[in-house]
Amino acid sequence: MEISNQKITTFLMFSGTAEEAMNHYVSIFDQSEIINIIRYGANEAGKEGSVMHAIFSLKGQVFMCIDNSNGDHHAFTPAMSLFVTCDTEKEIDYVFEKLSEEGTVLMPLAASPFSEKFGWVEDKYGVSWQLNLAKS
Repeated sequence: MEISNQKITTFLMFSGTAEEAMNHYVSIFDQSEIINIIRYGANEAGKEGSVMHAIFSLKGQVFMCIDNSNGDHHAFTPAMSLFVTCDTEKEIDYVFEKLSEEGTVLMPLAASPFSEKFGWVEDKYGVSWQLNLAKS
């Protein structure tokens, strides 16, 4: 995949689980891939082998991520979430199930005034996802 020229890219900082999270997300969404990973080497600022910088795509949208190299933990919050428009009911059901495994359901899947089906989940890495199946 060619790296998008989008002007604003979501950048996620994990506490040692960046590669695991990317692999998890790419396994859930269609049209998704890890594009590039740069890892810390021996005697560099981060833990050897951890993610210094990575680029991945989900449903064609490009994201970047890192593993925090200073050892501090900065939690994600539902105040900032990724809003995903799903194409089918099958897709939203599958994505919701996979993202909620070992995570927290903030809003169960249900119809809403703006959506055929909507759900909100915080995944096992702490990233918040709003999942939407638009009204047809």
